[in-house]
Amino acid sequence: LGAALARVALEAAMPRPPALRRFPAARRAQPPRKRRRQGDPGSGPAARKWRERPGRDAWREYAASFVRSGLLQAPGPAGGGEAAPAARSLAAVEAREGGVVLLLPHAQKLTFTGKCRLTCLYGAVQVFGFTITQEQPPYDLFSPQTHCALTIEAVTYETLEKSKKEMRLSARAMLRAHHVPRDARIKLMKNFAPLCSVVLLDGLDTSVTRFVLNHPEFSHIFRVKRQRGPCFTPEDAVLASTGIGKHDPESGLLLSECSVSAIEELTQACCEEDDGCPVILVCGPKSIGKSTFNRYLINLLLNHLPCVEYLECDLGQTEFTPPGCVSLINVSEPCLGPPFTHQRMPRKMVYYGEASCDQDTERYIDTVKYVFNSYKKEVPLVINTMGWVKGVGLLLLIDIIRLLAPSHIVQISVEDFKDMPRFTPEYINLAAGLHTKGKLQGKCKSMDVSGMEDWKQYEGESDFQTLTIGHKLLCIQPKFPGAGNAGEARVHSSILRDVAMLGYLGQLQPLETRAVLPLHSLIPYQVPFNAVALRVIHTDVAPTHIMYSVNASWVGLCRILDEVRCQTDGPVLLTQTPVCDCLGFGIIRGVDMERKLYHILTPVPPENLRLVNCLLLGNITIPDCVFTNQQGTEGEIPYVTSEYNYDISGAGKLKMKKHLKRREHSRS
Repeated sequence: LGAALARVALEAAMPRPPALRRFPAARRAQPPRKRRRQGDPGSGPAARKWRERPGRDAWREYAASFVRSGLLQAPGPAGGGEAAPAARSLAAVEAREGGVVLLLPHAQKLTFTGKCRLTCLYGAVQVFGFTITQEQPPYDLFSPQTHCALTIEAVTYETLEKSKKEMRLSARAMLRAHHVPRDARIKLMKNFAPLCSVVLLDGLDTSVTRFVLNHPEFSHIFRVKRQRGPCFTPEDAVLASTGIGKHDPESGLLLSECSVSAIEELTQACCEEDDGCPVILVCGPKSIGKSTFNRYLINLLLNHLPCVEYLECDLGQTEFTPPGCVSLINVSEPCLGPPFTHQRMPRKMVYYGEASCDQDTERYIDTVKYVFNSYKKEVPLVINTMGWVKGVGLLLLIDIIRLLAPSHIVQISVEDFKDMPRFTPEYINLAAGLHTKGKLQGKCKSMDVSGMEDWKQYEGESDFQTLTIGHKLLCIQPKFPGAGNAGEARVHSSILRDVAMLGYLGQLQPLETRAVLPLHSLIPYQVPFNAVALRVIHTDVAPTHIMYSVNASWVGLCRILDEVRCQTDGPVLLTQTPVCDCLGFGIIRGVDMERKLYHILTPVPPENLRLVNCLLLGNITIPDCVFTNQQGTEGEIPYVTSEYNYDISGAGKLKMKKHLKRREHSRS
């Protein structure tokens, strides 16, 4: 049996002929015949038939475990008993429990799915545009199936004119310092070459990812898919032990030549600052890669600058906050994962309460202006915009460009996209927006905002620049398949919004325990009715029904300038939606009508909660999986029903068009 296992293990590491991988799906798995245990199965029809059985794959998997444990060594490409030298490919060895040391020759790449913590032990690597050297702290990498895969690439670094022997001694010392076993050190150093890089990959488990993965709908997003590769290598097994798996390089970030050229120009402009701090606005249709481009650009800029400002104007696909927000955040750490892995508190944030602004465009413009006024123009600013670029959305985008006056516009679109014209300075100056007029002449002219609320309606705001100036237009075309086609997106936008909210709620999980606690087991804050004002943003609700709409809802925890006064202990209702600071979010877990208390779950720290005096309820709902996956409940699940009657008058959501009808701007 030992000889047979050894032979099967060696074959598991070798490529199989394509014909041997094809077998009927309905054929039942059968074990190998006993007469073949002591010898080679041969190459005749009987042996071929035996190899084609599904049970053969189970034996291969079992035998491959011997390779993973180091009891057997995989053969080289020629089928010999000795492993072929791997000087031109990566080498991976186990360092400690849950840790892997990876040696990458210069320019070698590893595209992967999964999550890990990367520490650069020697040399330098680049991940999603951000360069990590051995002097820097560890960084958490998140590469789920929902987004393009991350790639670790060995890049050029300064060697300070060291000899090859000195480089080897330095690398060996770092391996010893991180308790890499002697046998593993010897294997790695056999593949050592000048300008190679060595990194340590540790298994990663955070409270946020545990909470997200605890929901069955998202339990698979970091799961490594089995690749139909030509061979099984020991490196694959070693990498899998830390929770990552090699992926097709085509699934990583793909940059076209025009994208690389635009990024180089933007990086140079941000580093030189010859004309002040650049303001970079990125626009394009849905599913075109705006968020991916922004993350990559920010990571590249952080290689040269201590921080970058980021203005989020896309309500539906926010980067650092739950959906429905306009925010300004100072980014000083790289973005090495999707939005749900880096939910942060911005410097300035307003809760708009919708995933789209089509119902109230004026309040959206007021919100963007209110947040933008906090930008101090001391560091470069990257602006993300909505993918709504058709019809009214195009006119609104023209207004936003005039409002923010960017120095650079990055316009991302596919070649045959005709609904979005080129945003040249001449076009922006002459075209009519939704709420603004185009210029009649080429000289500067103030924006005409007649018919709108006064732009300068907030106390303490600086004068807003309404004069249009010339900008640099950079047009790029994405390279990845399905660009610009929302129907071919990896994941629907609503799913991405749900997982972003789960990432935010994951901050409620205690750090001292590895167990995931259900939300209904956490202790909520008690807030008196008369301590906070209340407003439902997206629809009109009768005062007698307001508490029914508030219960089990997602709310923005905000601060208004007016003092909340109430002569009774009843709820304080606002008649208009304020444009005010949002300090975070919470779930109203229950309403105590007898004691007049809201029960609110929120990760906002107590020192910030003391400033909250307003609750805004919008059209952003708690993900369904939060309700359906309430662990430990018996009988009917709270807040979940299958007997809802939509025929009842008022059962459906009422949409109200609040934006003004488009004015016809004459050129006379």
